[in-house]
Amino acid sequence: MIALVTGASSGIGRDMARYLYKLGYDIVITARNKEKLEELKQELEKFHANPSEANTQPKIEIILADLSKEEECKKLYAQTKEKVGSIDILVNNAGFGLFGRFTQTSLETELNMIDTNIKAVHILTKLFLQDMLEKNAGHILNVSSIASFLPGPLMTTYYSTKSYVLRFSQSLREELKKQKSGIKISVLCPGPVDTNFNNVAHVKFNLPQASSEKVAQYGIDKMLKNKFLIMPGISVKCTRFFSKIVPDTLLAKVSYHMQKRKEKP
Repeated sequence: MIALVTGASSGIGRDMARYLYKLGYDIVITARNKEKLEELKQELEKFHANPSEANTQPKIEIILADLSKEEECKKLYAQTKEKVGSIDILVNNAGFGLFGRFTQTSLETELNMIDTNIKAVHILTKLFLQDMLEKNAGHILNVSSIASFLPGPLMTTYYSTKSYVLRFSQSLREELKKQKSGIKISVLCPGPVDTNFNNVAHVKFNLPQASSEKVAQYGIDKMLKNKFLIMPGISVKCTRFFSKIVPDTLLAKVSYHMQKRKEKP
């Protein structure tokens, strides 16, 4: 069994790769940072350091890719096929955010975010799903966010990209159900998690942050049980509930005040 994890150099992606490896999956890990991927590979190989287990030790492949670039997404697919053949699990985890007023944030950064958070998910899902259809089996886990349930003033682009991931996953799931497909789609929607996301997005969360390791394990476990909407923590479940009954204008106001508190001094 083979799993591909994008954004595996840190945070939730790294912890998902760790967990899948310890479950016995061969893994393909991808990101832009070669050094961090090599460190992860060395760490995991030590997990199976017993020579008597050498024949059963899961394999690890590293593929460097900048998923903000379309050609790199296609190259990742081609290299994965060449190195390991078809995969059984695709985890679309790579992504990042950016805090600030829309009129003041970097257009170039936002376009890179859209390409990474949306375009890469779209391309990789389509390419690998077509292969999964041939054997009528597989799992795809798209990592979204609590942000997908809400409007997101002061993080406008990020919230919008995560809404796309959720709606994309919902739509694709229904198509597969109508085809009576054996392929399962899941979407993980965590709240604040203790990762490098904060530094990249230039925010400081004022709410308690979940453990990346626990969120990763929860997400993988629920995916393997064919759970579609995976919401780790009571705060995420409550947000999902209130997003369905509270008017959008009020949600936007509440979200703005919550976002404003994240602003770094």
